[in-house]
Amino acid sequence: MALDYKKAGVDIEAGYKSVELMKEYVKGTMRPEVLGGLGGFSGAFSLSKIKEMEDPVLLSGTDGVGTKIKLAFLLDKHDTIGIDAVAMCVNDVACAGGEPLFFLDYIACGKNIPEKIAAIVKGVAEGCKQSDAALIGGETAEHPDLMPEDEYDVAGFAVGVVDRKDMIDGSTIKDGDVLIGVASTGVHSNGFSLVRKVFEMTKESLDTYYDELGATLGETLLTPTRIYVKMMKSIKNAGVRVKGCSHITGGGFYENIPRMLPDGIKAVVEKNSYDIPPIFTLMQKKGQIEEHMMYNTYNMGLGMVLAVDPADVDKTLDAIKASGDKAWVVGKCVSGDKGVELI
Repeated sequence: MALDYKKAGVDIEAGYKSVELMKEYVKGTMRPEVLGGLGGFSGAFSLSKIKEMEDPVLLSGTDGVGTKIKLAFLLDKHDTIGIDAVAMCVNDVACAGGEPLFFLDYIACGKNIPEKIAAIVKGVAEGCKQSDAALIGGETAEHPDLMPEDEYDVAGFAVGVVDRKDMIDGSTIKDGDVLIGVASTGVHSNGFSLVRKVFEMTKESLDTYYDELGATLGETLLTPTRIYVKMMKSIKNAGVRVKGCSHITGGGFYENIPRMLPDGIKAVVEKNSYDIPPIFTLMQKKGQIEEHMMYNTYNMGLGMVLAVDPADVDKTLDAIKASGDKAWVVGKCVSGDKGVELI
């Protein structure tokens, strides 16, 4: 028997088909700066508009969605996980005050099932639309014998830009500045290795409806990560200078909030100042997880924490509300050793 690539486990025709199926979704993410169509060897993006900036700085972010992807396999629902991949990258760019320009995705799979790949890319395109980033390229790699046929992994890479004078770096945060917490949509894309130890990972378990969640466990956990790009733009357009911004990802409050603080400043967060989503309360109780571990692993209901001047608080809250997000004053910055104190 003559061997060929298909018998070795890689189906080139399936690759062509998945590209055809995803083209429609990709088209919806285009920006005027994108040059050429899908199918070239590289994605081209014009930088002519950046010339209007005094001192343009490119920002980049890359990430995946971790073991949250296991839930997509179990529920056979693949059209939202791409939103998470985009969110993890573009939120980091927005954190520095930047505007995401374009995004590239990478999907590795055991077997290329075109409809499934297209569903994943549909989610990626939706995330790009939510952040005004163009999806200008990607790669689907079929890895027979390396991954099970029904499994895949998705990761991405975003490039953004900011004028140096508008960069958010936390250097001007001082004693008395106010912390504003912005609502998350739930667990987002971090801490799922612990989630999978707390709850049984079966279709039956994930399809269980919980009154306190108002949804099934699977629906709640698979809720896509909130994208904060338009919210950050809304705050900027309101004339507010955000002094510091933390994207609360893996490592929760304790690891991420200090990343925006200068030396000699401590963040004091009031735990009861906002609504903690019921999924965290349920998880803590069911898994008998210590409170410190919860705040050291999860966003606990706050996807972003911003530091602003006290005079800008109302303007900031109004701008956040106008972008469709929900926020609370959750604490303040005080003189002390750099770190976080929860009270």
